[in-house]
Amino acid sequence: FFLVGSDTVELPIKFTPQNAGVYRCQIRLKSSSDIRVYEIQCVVNADQADAEIEFVTPAYQTVTQEIPITNMSSQDWRFEAHLEGQCFYGPSAIDVPVGGTVPYPLTFKPIAEC
Repeated sequence: FFLVGSDTVELPIKFTPQNAGVYRCQIRLKSSSDIRVYEIQCVVNADQADAEIEFVTPAYQTVTQEIPITNMSSQDWRFEAHLEGQCFYGPSAIDVPVGGTVPYPLTFKPIAEC
C-alpha cells in the first residue's frame, strides 16, 4: 500500500486469468480499529485473433459478408463503424444486446476490375 492523497490508498492487484469467464473475489483489509471488505468482479473475454476477409467476385458484382459480433459482457453495446477503402459499405452503427450476436453486413461493390 502507499498513500496517493490525503484519504486514498492505492492497492495494486495483479490478475492473470487462464480462461474466459467471470471471476469474483473479496479483499479484506484489517487494521487495529477498522475492517473493510471489498468485492471485485472481473469479466474476461476470450482472446480474439486478427481476422482477414477476402472478397472474390466477378467484376461489377456486389458481394456481402455478414460478420458476427457477439456480446458476452453484461452491458448492451453500440458499435460505430468507420470503413476505409473504396467500394466498401456497411451500417454506420449497430447495437448488440447482452448475450446476443448481431451480424455486421460488410458489402463490397466494385466499380471496376481490381
